Amino acid sequence: MDNRYAHLLASDNVSGVHPEVMTKLAEVNRGHVPGYGADAVTAAALQQFRAVFGDHSETLLLFNGTAANVLALKGMLHSHEALFCAEEAHLQVDECGAPEHYIGCKLIPVPAMRGKLTLARIEQLVAADLDVVHRSQPRVISLAQATERGAVYSLEELRAIGAFARQRGLLLHMDGARLANAAQALGVGFAEIVEGFDVLSFGGTKNGLMMAEAVVVLNPALRGAYPYIRKQGMQLASKQRFLAAQFLAYFENDLWRRNAGNANAMAQQLASGLDSLDEVTLSAPVEINMVFAQVPTDWLGAVQQLTPCLVWPGDAFSEIRLVTSFDTRAEDIDHFVRELGRLSAGG
Repeated sequence: MDNRYAHLLASDNVSGVHPEVMTKLAEVNRGHVPGYGADAVTAAALQQFRAVFGDHSETLLLFNGTAANVLALKGMLHSHEALFCAEEAHLQVDECGAPEHYIGCKLIPVPAMRGKLTLARIEQLVAADLDVVHRSQPRVISLAQATERGAVYSLEELRAIGAFARQRGLLLHMDGARLANAAQALGVGFAEIVEGFDVLSFGGTKNGLMMAEAVVVLNPALRGAYPYIRKQGMQLASKQRFLAAQFLAYFENDLWRRNAGNANAMAQQLASGLDSLDEVTLSAPVEINMVFAQVPTDWLGAVQQLTPCLVWPGDAFSEIRLVTSFDTRAEDIDHFVRELGRLSAGG
């Protein structure tokens, strides 16, 4: 099956680039301008970030999410300090040890429900290590909003963890690879979600951009080192206008919200369709653009023919992860559910 141009459900990383982003890239692809961010397009994009996150913030544009996470943390802790994150966190599972290698810090994975850290568990771990010379000292709590298991922290949950962090002198980092989907689900803007946080890894690639991410430094006391951290981290783009242009398109006419809204809505439609099949069970409520479901293990070959997807194999049943994108169409969902329905009917 030739899936080169199909609308797959493997990940929001497999989708293309939104046409409005491509148009903006073409608009700035004219003439010669100063490099390394000293251009009008970058200045306009950074002003837009300040309009969203406040004049106290500083934004640095980067190429990819791993760099956004690792360089964000590089400015937050030393090698003798520790970071607490969910055991399913991208930092812990899917960064190939980049934080430990590049920073030298210790990551402490915390058992979490659907990737969400609980305040009680964080309090317990921090109390066990704080001021004990034999142990890495607690410094940063990192939350993913939304989580790798598709869960969304409420504003109340975020405020409670933030209050605890300030009480204990800890810093807060947010992995915002799917922040747009979380904001759309909560019906709020970006600034409301990151209130009280120190540094944000701001994602765009999963929501219709080509290869554009950012580190947003929200704590003014941390700002000074980040331009040098970015350069040393090999993420300072010479032709930075092409990163900046993507974010200009992203913020114009609420493109980020339109993209995330479609992705989230298509996930709800997918969940409804799957829930109508007797042999399929949703693993958890669908809050953003990620659907986790239990399907008969003997369906996996057919499912993977329809779309590649992450699989957690089991005996009679296995769990799959399906992810919708800004350009997922209702007919894509209908086709997928219809094909699974044929399996359900024995066909």
